[in-house]
Amino acid sequence: MPDIPAAPAAPAADDRHDDPGDDLHVVAVGSAIVDVLAHAADDDLESLGLVKGSMALVDLDRAAGVYGAMGPATEMSGGSAANTAVGIAALGGRAGYIGKVAADELGEVFLHDIAAAGVEVGRTEPVAADPGADLATGRCLVFVTPDGERTMATHLGAASTLGPADLDEALVARAQVLYLEGYLWDLGPAKAALRRAVEVAHGADALVALSVSDPFCVQRHRHEFLELLRDHVDVLFANEEEAVMLFGTRGFDAAADAAGETGALAALTRGGAGSVVVTPSGPVAVPAEPVAQVVDTTGAGDLYAAGFLHGLTTGRGPEESARLGGLCAAEVISHMGARPQADLRTLAAAAGLG
Repeated sequence: MPDIPAAPAAPAADDRHDDPGDDLHVVAVGSAIVDVLAHAADDDLESLGLVKGSMALVDLDRAAGVYGAMGPATEMSGGSAANTAVGIAALGGRAGYIGKVAADELGEVFLHDIAAAGVEVGRTEPVAADPGADLATGRCLVFVTPDGERTMATHLGAASTLGPADLDEALVARAQVLYLEGYLWDLGPAKAALRRAVEVAHGADALVALSVSDPFCVQRHRHEFLELLRDHVDVLFANEEEAVMLFGTRGFDAAADAAGETGALAALTRGGAGSVVVTPSGPVAVPAEPVAQVVDTTGAGDLYAAGFLHGLTTGRGPEESARLGGLCAAEVISHMGARPQADLRTLAAAAGLG
């Protein structure tokens, strides 16, 4: 298991970032996206050509067509890594975020929301909005079926232009952990930015955490993800399907064993079955937090990562960190949307994890 740098106690919300030179627990790099969420039936997904439970990248015209087919919808800021950063801030941690938006209304909404949540935003200039060139702020059209599963059609827009020049290296260098969103590996300039971010983080003695993001993302980049895991990544996040696909095994137990052989600390989620943390002493199963009703699984993995990383960077061990991750995931799947609505610090304290 990688060594976790010692961290001071998390500050109160009003005290965050008073000193811009303060270290950050986590800096996340990801696609800056505004989520548009609506309920849907399985037949609706089939008629739109969407694969249930997956994320498909679409151009602006296709996004407009999918949006037109949605029922009543709710808009809120999202993006996988951004959700994780917001979750860390909600737990009282110090989080930073690097992503790219357009100079348009949705871009202003995104930047306002993440800053208002207590996350320090990296110095990245918005791009000029140009719908004709697909350069609007990214949006993710999320269909939530009655079983709580989410299916996404994502137009990255301005988020797809993130490159090395947009990387706020000073922000990255202040992190205890750099958290990378695997979705960005689909984009050449963003991939270069992530590789540079890894160099900066390791140069500052920070750890690097990777979420592989999506089974189709793993299919496209399996060999590169394995190379990253072997040489650069200290903490891995994957769900059961992604882990099996990543390690090319026939089942989850074998995937957990393969994760253990990498030397990284792996947090592997299994939905209602909880999660398994792979440590040097072997895998540890952590049960899921009870949920009265699963409403929307959007953001479950993002908030699990938030709880897990907050635990690690505030001195908790892997098992307790996984419990905190499960608690945060349980909160977010109990309502629509990928951002927490309850006070996570209060929930954590009540569970003995505060």
